Amino acid sequence: MRFPTRSVLPGVVAAVVLASGTAACTYKNSGTESGGQAAPAARTGGGAELVDGSRTKVALVPGGAHPYFQPWKTAVTTARKTYGLGAVTFDETAEWDQQKQNNLLSTLAARGYNSFGVFGVSPTDINSTFADLRSQGFPVASLGSCPAGDKDEADFCLSTDVELAAYKASKAAIEAMGGRGTLIHLTGNNVDANTQLRIKGVARAVKETGGKVKLLQTITDIDTDLQTAQKAVSDLMAAKGDRITGIVATAYNPAVAAADAVSTSGSKAKVIAIDDDAKILSGIEQGTVTATVVQNPVGQAEAGTWALALLQTKQCTVRSPGVEVDSGSFVVTKANVSGYDKARQAKTAQLKQQFADKILSCG
Repeated sequence: MRFPTRSVLPGVVAAVVLASGTAACTYKNSGTESGGQAAPAARTGGGAELVDGSRTKVALVPGGAHPYFQPWKTAVTTARKTYGLGAVTFDETAEWDQQKQNNLLSTLAARGYNSFGVFGVSPTDINSTFADLRSQGFPVASLGSCPAGDKDEADFCLSTDVELAAYKASKAAIEAMGGRGTLIHLTGNNVDANTQLRIKGVARAVKETGGKVKLLQTITDIDTDLQTAQKAVSDLMAAKGDRITGIVATAYNPAVAAADAVSTSGSKAKVIAIDDDAKILSGIEQGTVTATVVQNPVGQAEAGTWALALLQTKQCTVRSPGVEVDSGSFVVTKANVSGYDKARQAKTAQLKQQFADKILSCG
């Protein structure tokens, strides 16, 4: 499967207090009344304060079922209460099929949903879906993944910079390996543009070692389900286990499979995983997993929903439609495993400030 992608506005934008008279916006939001509707508030700081979201109905639609998207469900429900939105839903098709996702989006629009956060199934075809939704007057966010190529027909993309995340993971693996040895890369669908970006990120980190680390093998197409990943990793360990110094997994199911395999086999290989599955975090605490690179699906859903509401209410427009924004990635080790989520929460607040300062034009 394909799964969170690149962006062109990486880096953290610190929350700042803006001097009056600047063109930037604040992102303070009015509180909610007991009935769940946004309390009336004057437009301040250029208008990025959501005045009344009661007519905004947001649908978050992943490309299919996958553990990565489960935090979206809770986050969008929380956002409804925080911003006083009229309705929210999290809906997904049973299969990863672009036409079925298109049909679902049409159904949701017919049910009155008027703002969409979408993880497209097909990176090459999703732009036509985005263009169709926008032609009907609906604001659209490409969440968790951006279309392939240089054009994005969504209003904005809020997603992990996957090449950077893979590079961070590989650097952590190489450091844990003592700067030398053989590395294995486990990842997703080979034809996916995101996978190619991950491969590029790993290769960059390996190249920087000047030959001290060798990339022994890159194994693709093993993120379909956990069973597929487990078989691939089991076969790998049986054939090459004694030659492996480090494993970097840049897809969810291979990461879980690698953590299990190293734990049960007694391998000395250093495992760098992705995301914060309970098995991964437990492995870090126990020492069988060296580190993981976690993403920010909650931030994608929360900041994405907030921005969609500002667009749907016509309070704001996007300065450069199709802009891509990095939602953040974070290296988690034994030293920070108990408190890493604070960094993600801070990043989400910074994302809102970034939208207010640089992405949106409000007034």
